[in-house]
Parts: sequence; C-alpha cells; structure tokens
Amino acid sequence: MTKHLYILRHGETEMNRLGIVQGSGVDAPLNETGWWQAAAFFEKYKDVPFDAVFTSTLQRTQQTVEHFIQKGIPWQQFAEINEMNWGALEGKVTTRATHEAYLATVNKWKSGELEAKLAGSESAAELSARIKKFVDTLRQRDEEYLLICSHGRALRCLISVLKNLPLTVMDQFAHTNTGLYKARRLGADFYIEIENDTSHLTEAQLVFHN
Repeated sequence: MTKHLYILRHGETEMNRLGIVQGSGVDAPLNETGWWQAAAFFEKYKDVPFDAVFTSTLQRTQQTVEHFIQKGIPWQQFAEINEMNWGALEGKVTTRATHEAYLATVNKWKSGELEAKLAGSESAAELSARIKKFVDTLRQRDEEYLLICSHGRALRCLISVLKNLPLTVMDQFAHTNTGLYKARRLGADFYIEIENDTSHLTEAQLVFHN
C-alpha cells in the first residue's frame, strides 16, 4: 500500500516573531499570523482524505492543525516529534554570543560530531534516536494519508531519516512556518515529492487582496 505523508512545521508564534528560542521546553501558542497560516493551510488541503493527524505534544502544532482535528479526524500526540531541547537557550532572545554558540554546535554536527550539544540541550544523535522511533511507528501504521505537524529542527531531522541521509546534511532542509513537505512510501522507502511548499500562503494573500 502506498502511504502519503503531509509533514508541516507549525505556524508562527510570538516567540518566533521576536527571535526567542522555544525548543521543547517552551509551549508557546500561535500568534495572529500563525492562526492565519493555519487557516490558509486548511483551506488548501481540507479535502485531502486524511486518515489521522499526528502532532507533537506542544500546543503550537496542535493549533496549526486544529481545523482538521475539528473535522473529526483521529488525532494523536507524539513526544518523539517534539522540537529539539535547546537547554539554556530556551525562552531567551538570541544574542550574538548565543548565536555563535549555536552555529558552532551546528558546524560540529555538519562535520559528523553528532554527540555535540549546547549546555543542558539534546545532541543531534539524541534527537535522531527519538525521530527514528517515530518513523518506525509510521512504518507500522495502516493509514494511507497522514497529516504530521512538528517543528523546525525536528522536521529537518525527520526528513533526513525518511530520505535515509546522514544528519550531517539536515540543515539543507528549509522549514518556513507551515511549510509543507510531502512524502510517499513505496515498499520500504520514502520519497520526498515536495519540499517546504508555502503556496497556500501565497494563494491566501491573493484572495485577501482581491
């Protein structure tokens, strides 16, 4: 059976707008823009015959797909696709010093040092371990159409795992708020058909301005 995955990042939160790190430890809600993005996504994809909706345990993912849940589509939360734990950075505005520390850690991941981490945070290896558990769950599920809402770094890791790529390249995957990745499973393999698509936002803006 062919399995279709619609994977999107949550809508904008006020912390996103202000450049404050959220991670898995800050459970911020969507702001007005985020709710608009969620509505635009629903308007474009409301007729897709989703069999189930999967979100992280953080409210910003649930709110992003709230319109689908309200349709009565079965919904489950998975801590495995929560955002990365960013430790001491969470809840704080990004500064030059913290950004440099973040970049230094990301560069270590790119060079293969996947156990590197910031103070009190997860490593890329730890994030990957839980994302792989989620992918194992996907392989075992019988649903044909799944809507999955997660977070930026978790999404980068998830797409890397689905494509069977090393985490050293995960930063190549962009993640706009409500950006959509579509994947299809044939046999044992997943194929990415669409990457970070935001056409629903462009189309909603055109309708609004007209």
